[in-house]
Amino acid sequence: MTTLPHSFKRIRLNLARSKEHPLGSAQHGYEFVAPLSADGHIDVEQWRKEREHCRVRRFWGDEEEVGRLVHKPGGPEHARWVFDYDETAEEDDEAGYRFGAHAFVPGEYVSIRDEDGDMHTFQVVTVEPAT
Repeated sequence: MTTLPHSFKRIRLNLARSKEHPLGSAQHGYEFVAPLSADGHIDVEQWRKEREHCRVRRFWGDEEEVGRLVHKPGGPEHARWVFDYDETAEEDDEAGYRFGAHAFVPGEYVSIRDEDGDMHTFQVVTVEPAT
């Protein structure tokens, strides 16, 4: 069993209020592991050193997918964070909107563009040590 550095956190995002889910939904969201700085931002340098530990689980009702947190070039921030479920396919990536600028702390909101190009808002529900 691998022990991850203290900076690695398990982050849970639940779907925020939307037209389809006026109260939000704990059955729709993501759990992912990423190294966070003291102020809750993704630590790019730590990710580069141990990216193999940065995994994501997408849960959407009865469906579930497992993939990786990937840092790719391009986008308005000159780099973007995506959830990649199949390294051989480009179209399955789900991009975090300005993930590099967001602090992942409980109560904050983030947006993710799904593989169909639709943007969804999520609330950071928990940030716990990854084990």
